[in-house]
Amino acid sequence: MRRLRFWIEGLNSGWFWHLVFVVCLRLAVFGGEARVLAAEYRVFVGTYTGEESRGIYSFSLDASEEKVEAFRLAAEAENPSFLAIHPNRRFLYAVREVNEFEVEASGAVGAYQIQPDGSLLFLNQAATGGGAPCHLVVEATGNFLLVANYNGGSVSVFRLGGDGSIEERTEIVQHFGSSKHPRRQRRPHAHSVNLDVGNRYVAVADLGVDKVFVYPLDAVKGRLRLAKAGAASLPPGFGPRHFAFHPQGKLAFVNGELSSSLASLRWNSAEGNLELLDRKSTLPADFAGGNSTAEVRCHPNGRFVYVSNRGHDSIAVFGVNAATGRLTPIDREPTQGQTPRHFGISPCGGYLLAANQKSNSIVLFRIDSASGKLEATGLKVEAPTPVCVQFLQTAKAE
Repeated sequence: MRRLRFWIEGLNSGWFWHLVFVVCLRLAVFGGEARVLAAEYRVFVGTYTGEESRGIYSFSLDASEEKVEAFRLAAEAENPSFLAIHPNRRFLYAVREVNEFEVEASGAVGAYQIQPDGSLLFLNQAATGGGAPCHLVVEATGNFLLVANYNGGSVSVFRLGGDGSIEERTEIVQHFGSSKHPRRQRRPHAHSVNLDVGNRYVAVADLGVDKVFVYPLDAVKGRLRLAKAGAASLPPGFGPRHFAFHPQGKLAFVNGELSSSLASLRWNSAEGNLELLDRKSTLPADFAGGNSTAEVRCHPNGRFVYVSNRGHDSIAVFGVNAATGRLTPIDREPTQGQTPRHFGISPCGGYLLAANQKSNSIVLFRIDSASGKLEATGLKVEAPTPVCVQFLQTAKAE
């Protein structure tokens, strides 16, 4: 009876459908046939607001036709730089890099309900407890939201209501320390927060202290088990910014913002620890200009890793040996714009959207599933100061 009740409750929860998606994706990707699973998406765009941008934008992307429609302002908000979509696909969350709370020096995180036309209905917001929140994720059960506070050097956890709203803060963890860079590493700067494939551990890349912290997650209480926390140290001055787990769950990747490099790490899910395996530059040997990396993503098939270069203005492509973690540089594709702050890979693995922050454009690339290389489609979306792009699947291809 308990097992029956467990599965019945699961049918109505986010974690169940997240599990179904992961299983189906692995069957499609690793089962042999690499085919496109989805062709139509709603894309949400986080921005920095100012003279041109007013908040979060959205548009429809028909990937099979390589066509964009209905670009629109989805919701007005101040500096909604990074976005995350709930596993049930009904809600969207955005960090707000503001400081408007009198009680504590804090940024904010906002909750929205996704409407059928791509607009967003504002639900509520909460103070994150740290300055300049810059990254967030909803864990697989859909019950908790985790936020990385850059200036605060901390991680916050919030309970989510059934209606998608943000409820009480259940945890805040403060980092301490410093590292080599005289300006950027004088104190901790939590820059991203990620969940492992099993939804058991939280990995937090901290640019200020050159570490990736690993916290066991209590997904019932929304707490991080600090007594069993660990950390992986990166070389001094590496500047870990964003982080990605390999879809097979045995590797992970982190990009060095300050060092323009990519590192691969072995992930031990039984012990919850990371071991540095390989490190490669994201730049060509003859590049002499200034550069910093921004985003790192692993392809759904697990064979390729992508990193954005701001300065060189390209996406660096690497092959990855799933057994050893060894990285092999493959290509560096220009993003046809300036400062690719973020990029997204479609769930089907067939397309990449690069958000060029300083040239107000989002460019669509095809991904060759055999080589990992990018090919420009010629499709460019004019978007004001795009910082983050997130795919929401709306239809499947037969």
